[in-house]
Amino acid sequence: MKLDVLFCSMMICTFSLPRMAHAEWQAVEKDRTYAISGQTGPELYASIGERGPKVGGLVRAIAHTDFKLTWTRKYEPQGNACTLVSAKPKLIITYTLPKPSRPLQGAIAQNWDTFISGVRRHELVHGDFIKDLVKAIESTSVGLSVDADPNCRKIRTELTRRLGELSVAQRQRSRDFDRVELSDGGNIHQLILKLVNGAGSR
Repeated sequence: MKLDVLFCSMMICTFSLPRMAHAEWQAVEKDRTYAISGQTGPELYASIGERGPKVGGLVRAIAHTDFKLTWTRKYEPQGNACTLVSAKPKLIITYTLPKPSRPLQGAIAQNWDTFISGVRRHELVHGDFIKDLVKAIESTSVGLSVDADPNCRKIRTELTRRLGELSVAQRQRSRDFDRVELSDGGNIHQLILKLVNGAGSR
């Protein structure tokens, strides 16, 4: 019996993800905040632009969803073949969101609550995409068998090929979702307009 452990984090993770053996699992989801300043909609949004998380190290975003995925896989030589008989995931999803450094009052507080609730719902969809990816890995990988691989080496190459396709599909799904949400008239676009132009802005 061979035991293999993989550690991964956002973007690079899915190229070498193995799949789990239909075991019960549950993602750990947590929020991380970054401080912004301001007491009006325009001030708050400007502070987000200055302090928001950088995506790809270049562009600042309002919020960001990241994850760390650990897999423990078991390979079993079966005659001259190798089979992936089980895989157990540990998935931690982190949502990075803005948080005013000072309490907000009156209408702007209500506007902010509407804004941040909408942004968080958007990020939760990205979290669901990640969980869907893990489920897809599960249904694709466990039970995979490669002939003429008694040392369980070729099977890793085959897994990388198959799961790389799932990785590409998941990233495209996230990009398509963002494209709609961030477009003119899209959900995030509307949330921004309401925050900047709503009651409480000066």
